[in-house]
Amino acid sequence: MTFEIIVEKTATGYAATVSGMDVYTTAATITELYENLVEAINFALEDENITIQKKDLQLRINLPQFFRHYRVLNAKVLAERINIHPTLLSHYVQGKKVPSQKQVNRILNGIQEIGQELADLQFIQQ
Repeated sequence: MTFEIIVEKTATGYAATVSGMDVYTTAATITELYENLVEAINFALEDENITIQKKDLQLRINLPQFFRHYRVLNAKVLAERINIHPTLLSHYVQGKKVPSQKQVNRILNGIQEIGQELADLQFIQQ
């Protein structure tokens, strides 16, 4: 069972809503948000004897908010890397256009590949 979570960046951290349920929570960090979500959903499902874990959550955040929060990512360079026209990605980032699910997946895969490459790096101490 997977739960879709709509996440918004707030001035104090994050706010999350569980799609199809009356479950809401906030947190200062993504790690804390996951913990709060698991606790809140498990509480909501307590009468049904259902217990969920972090792996059952699928967080969704909109592109403009994502790029505002992760300013370290350069949209133009990302666009070149994932073979999307830089102006088109810029329009997605600014909220001027809404990407198709295929484009969202392409962008997300590119970002996740970069994240994996960074996670695999090790620096040499001299």
